[in-house]
Amino acid sequence: MTQVEEEAGVLELLGRLSEMVGLPGHESAVSGAVREAFGPLCDEVRLDRLGNCIAFKRGDGGEPRPRVMFAAHMDEIGLMVTRIEDGGFLRFTNLGGVDQRILPGAEVLVHGRKGLHGIVGVKPPHILRPEESSEASKMEDMYIDCGMPEDEMRGLVSVGDVVSLASGFSKLGDFVSGKSLDDRAGVAVLHDCLQRLGRLRHACDVYAVATVQEEMGFRGGMISTFGVAPDVGIAIDVTHGDMAGIPEYQTSCLDKGPAISTGPNVHPRVFARLQEVAKENSVPFQVEVSPASTGTDAWAMQVTRSGVATGVISIPVRYMHTPVETAAADDIRQAGRLAAQFAASVDRSFVEGLKCF
Repeated sequence: MTQVEEEAGVLELLGRLSEMVGLPGHESAVSGAVREAFGPLCDEVRLDRLGNCIAFKRGDGGEPRPRVMFAAHMDEIGLMVTRIEDGGFLRFTNLGGVDQRILPGAEVLVHGRKGLHGIVGVKPPHILRPEESSEASKMEDMYIDCGMPEDEMRGLVSVGDVVSLASGFSKLGDFVSGKSLDDRAGVAVLHDCLQRLGRLRHACDVYAVATVQEEMGFRGGMISTFGVAPDVGIAIDVTHGDMAGIPEYQTSCLDKGPAISTGPNVHPRVFARLQEVAKENSVPFQVEVSPASTGTDAWAMQVTRSGVATGVISIPVRYMHTPVETAAADDIRQAGRLAAQFAASVDRSFVEGLKCF
């Protein structure tokens, strides 16, 4: 397979993953696809008890080999049914950080006994009370309408069923758009990284982990890090891309390479090495300042067991946590290059040096 074919394959994989459903605690369909895609590229792929997909690629260095873990989460934000009302309307709550402003008029899929297409309804402006007209619609005032009578709905849907946002994957020039690029784009980076490592020598053992339940508090990242016990952990996630009306210092630019985070959630030597590797390999990159939590699996990885030296590689994405998240295809490829070259640079002396600041 040529490099051009590999790069096209990464975007094809991202398109498939983006359109799949993988809500927190319900990631099995996505993990199955990831396991199949990662299998030919590594020595072993397994699922742990929580559902994390852990791919292992053995290094060619002498033992004990350093362990580098890359983590990107599979889960996506969504909804959960809380009540079936008269007329067959469904009330719901959020799973993860759903922005209620995007919900009125949204198309959804209700995952009951069979998949049902629905829309999120809300009072039209014509019949709002005066005091309601100046306020954004609240989630508790919305409902899902599947166009079915109540008795049919009760036979197909139960309280606790999950609901996903319905959106297709599309290309916008050199950009791609769809739901759950946060963080299926990161999973695509893992795949790209593993492909590139097949052409590189690396002394360290590499673990590429597609994690679960990140949107609910980094649970998959915490569990998988405890099991892998890496020397270095790199979260691959998304960050806010440049958008109209948003100050430049709050975003990273699309199509100018991945962002490398710095701050207390990131080990300074890992941050420095990521920059060195990017410069040596002509990988364009940006620096993102994260003065507190990075909001990624690195937050859990850092404090697992006796502590892990962590770093964060982020893909700039516009319109995060909406059905039309948008990223530059080349940023995804460059993030894969950076991850692979970083892994190839890690040896025992680098890991020993992490004990000094």
